[in-house]
Formats: sequence, C-alpha cells, structure tokens
Amino acid sequence: MRYIDTHSHLYDEAFVQEEDAAVERAVASGVDRIILPDIDSQSRQAMFDLADRHPGTLFPCLGLHPTSVDGNWEEEMEKMTDFRDRSIVAIGEIGIDCYWSKEFLEQQKEAFRRQLAIAHERDLPVIIHSRDASAVILEVLKECRHLDLRGTFHAFSGSIETYREISRLGDWYIGIGGVLTYKKASIAETVKEIPLERIILETDSPYLTPVPFRGKRNESAYIPHIASRLSELTGVDLVTIAAQTTQNAEKLFGI
Repeated sequence: MRYIDTHSHLYDEAFVQEEDAAVERAVASGVDRIILPDIDSQSRQAMFDLADRHPGTLFPCLGLHPTSVDGNWEEEMEKMTDFRDRSIVAIGEIGIDCYWSKEFLEQQKEAFRRQLAIAHERDLPVIIHSRDASAVILEVLKECRHLDLRGTFHAFSGSIETYREISRLGDWYIGIGGVLTYKKASIAETVKEIPLERIILETDSPYLTPVPFRGKRNESAYIPHIASRLSELTGVDLVTIAAQTTQNAEKLFGI
C-alpha cells in the first residue's frame, strides 16, 4: 500500500541532521510522497533545500503561516516573491489562528485574503490552518468564494455541520492526522460522516504524534497508523483507505 503525507514540517529543527533518515523511514513504510507546507522566511530556504535533495518525494509549498503574521507581515509577504519561480504544489500553510493571540487578527485576515487571491491567480490549492477560528475562516471564505477555491483544512477538528458549511464554499478536502487516534477525540465521531472521497492523511510532524508513539516526535512513517485507525472507525478496509486517500491527495496537489 502507498500513502501520501499531505502535511509535514520535515525541515523543522526537531529533525536537524535526521531529515534524510526520516524520509527513508517514510518511504520504507509506504509513504512515498510528502507535502511540505511553508511557515515563513526563517525556515523557507531550508524547506526548499530539503525538497531539492528528494525530488519526486518531497513537494514544497509557499505561504505565510498565521502565527507568523505580525507588524511586519507585509514585509514577510514580500519575501515570498523571492521564491515565485520555484515549483510548488500549494499556497500554504495559511489561515487564521486565534488560539495563541488575537492581537493581529485583522492583519491575519488580510494576509489570508491576499494569499487566497495568489492561489487563484496561480491555479493552486491552499492548505488552511484554522485554530479557534472557524467563524472567521468561514467569513473570509464567503468573501472570497468568487475565486473558485480548492484545498484542504489541515488538522480538521470541527463538527460535521462545520464540514458541511465548508463544503458549500469551495472544493475542500479534510486533513486527518494523529489526533484521530487519541481517546475522546471528537474528530473520531465526525470522520465517520465525512465521505472518504474528501479525506486526505497527514502527520503535521513533528507535532500531533499518533498512538502508540504519542509523546515522541512525529514523522511521516506513522501515516499507516492513522490510516489503520480511520479504517477501524469507518469500517472501510485498509487497502481501500490507502488507495482512496492517496488518490485524493494526488488529485488535489497534482502529484
């Protein structure tokens, strides 16, 4: 079985000098392609350098993460243009984060709008980060629905009602990761009602490590554990889970 990890920060400091070994472990576990969402200018070059070492396996994106939006956000946005000629598969990780701070909420919203417009102009999907911000995200998407948006809601933890509202605002997939394996995780119930044709798998490594590795650094090699739990919850056999989620990711990111 083959899988795609649609969200890994493999270039994070947690993997320093172990990035290539982590790629090898992922491929050995059946995860033969990994999407690398962008954060900001501090780690962007490292991300592209790593992707260059593993062509056909690692696929970089370009975007400004909402927690990196502050008083200098426009300067940060401008720095993205230095990479405008690089091959990317999505605009992301972008969105709204009200968990850490609401100080720059209006700036986050404007950065989000501008990056949605970039995705439309470049005919690329987006990777959306939404934390304690569903209502704000939906507000912006309604404003921008004329852009014919498509993409994924990373680490989705909303209700089935939220999923249905999202679905009316574009061509959206749902990123399911390690939280699915946690006890009392609400997504474990919600995912039963989301069509498999709309689900993609992700790790968000080095974060959100699935059971039985919780407490350790997450990595792409653990995707099969997330797939296995999805199979248990939905009653769909693992072969079908692997095939459909891989097909979904291939279609969304064009890989």
